Amino acid sequence: MTVKPADGEKILRDNVAPWVLELGLTVEEVGDGGATLRLPWSDRLAREGGGLSGQALMAAADTATVVAVAAAKGGFVPMTTVQLSTSFQRPVVGVDVLVAVRITKLGRTLAFADVTMTADGRSEPAARATAVYALMG
Repeated sequence: MTVKPADGEKILRDNVAPWVLELGLTVEEVGDGGATLRLPWSDRLAREGGGLSGQALMAAADTATVVAVAAAKGGFVPMTTVQLSTSFQRPVVGVDVLVAVRITKLGRTLAFADVTMTADGRSEPAARATAVYALMG
């Protein structure tokens, strides 16, 4: 099965916690090698100084990886985060963030991904992450 953006939206609705849904993530692109989600700017997610909080970026990276792994598997399978390591490189202020996930290895029991988070309209990443997921189904 080929996973389309509408399928990615359903994966989010059906499988992530309600507080994660409150981030307002939308699926922009999805394919068998990855996915791109949009994290809309919200003053509620800003911290002192006006920059988007690291916690919001990490939650977005983690959630986008779920969609990318599901796309690579041809549909959602039970999975859990084993490792998520994030490096913040520059602040995001007042704009949406594109969260692009590339699956680097999809095994039988583990999936590995690289995540690049870029402020909309910018070329330099705001943050990068690596993720490892255990596939349980």
